[in-house]
Parts: sequence; C-alpha cells; structure tokens
Amino acid sequence: MSLIYANEADVLNVALFGMTAKEWREENPEKKGNIRDYASINELICLSNMENLNAVMINENIAQDKRLKKLNEIAIQQMTILNEVENRKILK
Repeated sequence: MSLIYANEADVLNVALFGMTAKEWREENPEKKGNIRDYASINELICLSNMENLNAVMINENIAQDKRLKKLNEIAIQQMTILNEVENRKILK
C-alpha cells in the first residue's frame, strides 16, 4: 500500500512541481525535508485541492496518465488564479 501512496504522491508532485520527490532531492541535496516543505502557501492550497480531486478521479477509475494530465491543467489554472489574487492584495 505504501508503494501506491508514494506513486500517487508523485503524481501530485509532478502535476504541480514538475518533478518527483526523488528528482527534487537529487537536485537539492543541501536542503533538508522534501519538496512540499519548500512550497509556497499558494502551492499548498493548490496541492490540497488536487489531493481531493485526485481521490475523486481514482474512485471514478480514471487512469493515472489521464489524471496526471488533468491535474497538471488544474494546477496551472489554480496557481494562476491564486497568484493573481495575491498580487491584487499587494497592490492595494
């Protein structure tokens, strides 16, 4: 079961961050923790939303490759919106 979880966690990591946890560790050997420890608040909000959507898609028996593509599209859309909202608050 942990192998499935790690695999699903990496689906979310790739959809949002563009890399697996292992790839991030290899690129950042000097950093402690994991990719999510260095995520922005907007990335964490998006990640939480994606976790819920991924669970729904798993229950609907949507293949992992299709979920990854859809989750990536959603991540791009949500991050755009979240960053725009944050930038508007800063400008006021």
